[in-house]
Amino acid sequence: MVDFRAGDTVKVHVKIREGGRERIQMFEGTVLSVRGRGENATFTVRRVGAGGVGIERIWPVNSPSIEKIEVKKHGDYRRSKIYFIRGLSARELASSATKKA
Repeated sequence: MVDFRAGDTVKVHVKIREGGRERIQMFEGTVLSVRGRGENATFTVRRVGAGGVGIERIWPVNSPSIEKIEVKKHGDYRRSKIYFIRGLSARELASSATKKA
């Protein structure tokens, strides 16, 4: 298992089945929370899509649909759940990472 925390920027490689074929699609975003332990652990990743719409996905850590998880950048937050990021603009988000919310 990859070691990541809330605030880290991760790239999740997800297996997607389309018409009998299987392909890998990347979902890159910020980890909002990691909850649970062991086999029941889940994590939430948020990214900003087209038109500035926020997209969140929740996966079990041991999901068979996840090919791999890459940690692109470690965040610098002191909270275990950073749900307050949902209400921030891009400019506020950049400055909140340096404030150590």
